[in-house]
Amino acid sequence: MEKYGELLRSLLAKRGITDPAQAEIFLNPNYERDLHDPFLMKDMERACVRLFEAIENEEKIIIYADYDCDGIPGAVIIQDLFSAIGGSALDGKKINYEVYMPQRNSEGYGLNLDAVKSFAESGVKLLITIDLGITAVAEVAQAEADGIDVIITDHHLPRRSESEGGFAPHDLPRAYAILNPKVDNYPEKMLCGAGVVFKLVQGFVKKYSEYFNIKNGSEKWMLDMAGLATFSDMVPLLGENRVIAYFGMKVLRKSPRPGLQKLLAKMNIDQKYLTEDDIGFMIVPRLNAASRMDDPMRAFELLSTQSETEAGALTEHLSKINDERKNAVMGIMREVHKTFEKFETRETREVIVVGNPRWRVGVLGLVAGKILDEYKKPVFVWGKDENDCIKGSCRSNGSVSVVELMTETNESFIDFGGHELAGGFTVHHDKIHFLEEALSMTFVEIQKGQSLKNSPGIVLGKEADIAGDLSLVNMKNWREIEKLAPLGLGNPKPVFLFKNVKIEKIKKFGKNGSGEHLEIIFSDANNKKVKAISFFSNHNSFKIPLMEKKIVNLLATFDLSRFQGKEELRLRIVDIK
Repeated sequence: MEKYGELLRSLLAKRGITDPAQAEIFLNPNYERDLHDPFLMKDMERACVRLFEAIENEEKIIIYADYDCDGIPGAVIIQDLFSAIGGSALDGKKINYEVYMPQRNSEGYGLNLDAVKSFAESGVKLLITIDLGITAVAEVAQAEADGIDVIITDHHLPRRSESEGGFAPHDLPRAYAILNPKVDNYPEKMLCGAGVVFKLVQGFVKKYSEYFNIKNGSEKWMLDMAGLATFSDMVPLLGENRVIAYFGMKVLRKSPRPGLQKLLAKMNIDQKYLTEDDIGFMIVPRLNAASRMDDPMRAFELLSTQSETEAGALTEHLSKINDERKNAVMGIMREVHKTFEKFETRETREVIVVGNPRWRVGVLGLVAGKILDEYKKPVFVWGKDENDCIKGSCRSNGSVSVVELMTETNESFIDFGGHELAGGFTVHHDKIHFLEEALSMTFVEIQKGQSLKNSPGIVLGKEADIAGDLSLVNMKNWREIEKLAPLGLGNPKPVFLFKNVKIEKIKKFGKNGSGEHLEIIFSDANNKKVKAISFFSNHNSFKIPLMEKKIVNLLATFDLSRFQGKEELRLRIVDIK
């Protein structure tokens, strides 16, 4: 470990990495060495052969993808494979396929029975799901009865058999093939949906590259989409996910996709310096705005188009509806705060449930996330969709799995799904007003943290990794931290504690003079001064009210700004105490 700097050694030790061989694998991922063989997935061989047969026989294929920033990039990955096959075939092979994404507000999440019936009427023979399908027992049965083979690619949890206390065969859809690491012995359990699709493509290329005259390893250029989804879906950036994110970021920084390039240019992001924060805070919200406010196909078209003109028009459209999405969320949050002022139960109940029939279902996941940030409790937020169904989104603070919470309170729900930290649900009309009490009672009965302890790779929150003075804030240390990238869930940004620093100056800034962000200059006993920023914050956003000349303890992460092409190392505030 001597070849690494003191700071890096300390940060690696915090991650449980003290062995040189471990450190080498973590800091320098290798594509061939560190990605698992896709055929370790139980049904991979079966899925690849069936897809090959469909292509050869020119059968009609439906790619049925979820409408978020996991399913959408996953659909692009499959389309890229089909383009590679069609472009390399000597006979100019045309693959007979369509991409289908359900409408969030009318069809909702998952396989839609009416859509499945319409596929049968139009002669579809193979249906490939992306980021959904593992709970669609009835829908898959309908498809198979209509002569459609279904390949499920998903990463969500299947329905649990209460009588047997585990996953039984009858809990799973009777699909032609199921690719889901959570239901077989595949080593990486925490792949995102597009990650599973990437494994399918990796397996297919490995098996048929010579036959279709595709260059072996050509799937590497699809890692931009797999990486984008891995960052977006908040899976732990460890193990195989770290490899996908690591190489995904490399491809994203030089991706030739016109839509991606236009979107980055619109946001003034230099593509070659793209960061995890740019993806999480800038790209993903705009892509997800498509399904929340309009049609998810607009985001798919942006990522898959080869036309500069179409890419430009779609970029403008997604930016516009993303602004509308922000306004919708702000309006709902104002209502939430008014509601919470009336009822004090938020402080006593273990689970928060809040809703309004007027609230747009498509933005409720964002609302749930914001309430979670404020109250640090599991949150369920509901509205009504276009079919008069009560639907919503839920988020967990890590104290309980929301899927387990809903499973143990299943008499309240018509349907639900998701993973440990996030999910969606449909509720009986006559049960909605008792849902908070029912979920809170269930919460008490569930051993706290049980589900998350069983989920490999999730690192829960902590105070600080390193304590010191402001002299730590220098480019040498930034370069050490950079070696840990990509940073995110499971491999968080290192948090530094700076004790007894003085607030020298507080300044508000923001787009069009909005003043919604804070810039603070801090100094230490050696008179070293450092700039720190906090987005969407004000003087009352921290443990103590902010005043100039006040001595405080600062928790912060490093942040390298390249605004207008100028490099500036600063701090990103985590908390002030």
